[in-house]
Parts: sequence; C-alpha cells; structure tokens
Amino acid sequence: MSSPSLRAVAASAPQPLLQVDDVTLEYATRERVVRAAHRVSFDVHAADRFVLLGPSGCGKSTLLKAVGGFIPPREGEIRLDGQAVHQPGPDRIVVFQEFDQLPPWKTVKANVMFPLLASRKLGRKEAEERALDCLAKVGLAKFADAYPHTLSGGMKQRVAIARALAMQPKVLLMDEPFAALDALTRRRMQEELLALWDDVRFTLLFVTHSIEEALVVGNRILLLSPHPGQVRAEINSHQFGLHSLGGAEFQATTQRIHGLLFDERPVDAQPLAA
Repeated sequence: MSSPSLRAVAASAPQPLLQVDDVTLEYATRERVVRAAHRVSFDVHAADRFVLLGPSGCGKSTLLKAVGGFIPPREGEIRLDGQAVHQPGPDRIVVFQEFDQLPPWKTVKANVMFPLLASRKLGRKEAEERALDCLAKVGLAKFADAYPHTLSGGMKQRVAIARALAMQPKVLLMDEPFAALDALTRRRMQEELLALWDDVRFTLLFVTHSIEEALVVGNRILLLSPHPGQVRAEINSHQFGLHSLGGAEFQATTQRIHGLLFDERPVDAQPLAA
C-alpha cells in the first residue's frame, strides 16, 4: 500500500490533457481489414510537444486522425480533458502536409477568419482582430490581403498554422506538415514552429517519419514499430533542438532511436526508454 505522502504527490500531479488508452485502430479495404495500430497508449500534458515517430505504414497518421475524432478506435479509448473523443471538434485542429487546404478564392486573412465565422465562435470584428494577430505571430501580417496562389509552400503552411491557432484548440494536430517542403524551407518552418510555441505554449501532437525532425520539434517522442504500429518506447527529448544538430549526444540518440525502431525483436520484449 502506498504511503500517505506518495498518495498526496500522485493526487497533486497534473493530469494529462490527452489520454490514448490501449487503442487499436483498423480500416477496411476491398480485400481485407487492416490493423493500423495495436494497443497503443500514451499521455500528452498541456504545452507538450509530443511526437509520434515511426516508419511509413506504422499507423501514426491514423492515430492522429483518431485523436481528431475522424476514426473510431476498434478497442480502447481516447480522452481529452477526461471526456471520451467520439467525433471531430474545434478543440482539436489538424494541419496536414498538403498545400491545397486553403480555398484559393479567399485572401489569407479571410482563410484564417473562415473557421471562426463558420463555427460562430466570434463575430466578424473579433474574428478579423484574432486573424490579424495570428498572422502577425507567424510573420505574415503584410500578406493578409494576398491570395494563396501568390504564396510559397512554406508561407501557405504558416497560413494553415495561423488558421489552426486562431481557433485556440486544446491540441494542435500536425500530420507531417513540412514533408513536402524543400530542406531549407523545412528547417526554417521547424524554427518558426518552435519560436511560435515559445510565444503561445500550445499543446502539440506532431507526426513525422524523420528522426532528426522528431528530436528537433518534440520534447517527448513515442516510437512506433512497423505495421501494425505498437509502442516501442517513449523518449524524453527536451534537451534537444536546432542548437544541438550535429552534436555528439544528438547523433548518439539518433542512432539509438533508429535501432529501437527497426529492432526485429517482439515489441513486448522492448524496454521502455527513458
């Protein structure tokens, strides 16, 4: 039995904002039912930058969509603020990697305002003020009246991020948002995302198949095995960032993660990484 002091510490510990509890996910094709993820569990706390990392086909994007409420778990439960997730909602906004998520006939400002007005979250004046504030945060205040076709890929992603943050979600979901960008733009977007997080301190659930990007963007990383995705390990990565690229510890951790991801031993035989 735990001592009173231990119970008091447990009671005072902050509760996770997002809980994924023993979740199994499946989807049907014409030929068969595919198990994308198997008995995955993890917790995300407020202001975490939590990364789902794994090879292609490990179910990480499917897990993100399940957190978004687009795919129901076959088994297990997803909870946000203690409430079970059953459908999409404005408390979870997704930013995808595609650039065609911005209606081309709307200006940048109108694109950011649109979900605020459609959800009747704010009136037009308040929506415009918030849109301009979010565009300023992502460095696009001067482009408020521009149209998407005049923007670069990186700028379009910044508009998508501004639009998501304008809704003030409890969790910002990002599905490989920089994968389609060239290497230099991708690095700059990582820098800007971290600077924005430093300013706003939003809660981030981020999907990538790049070990380097996971270490740069995340403060916690969940490693998923090849298909079907199962938890290999969870790693604290708060000590890393763009400043640590090329460093000995960064390189050693990269190699360690690679070994954990592609180890052919059964998942149940893997130790949980610190």
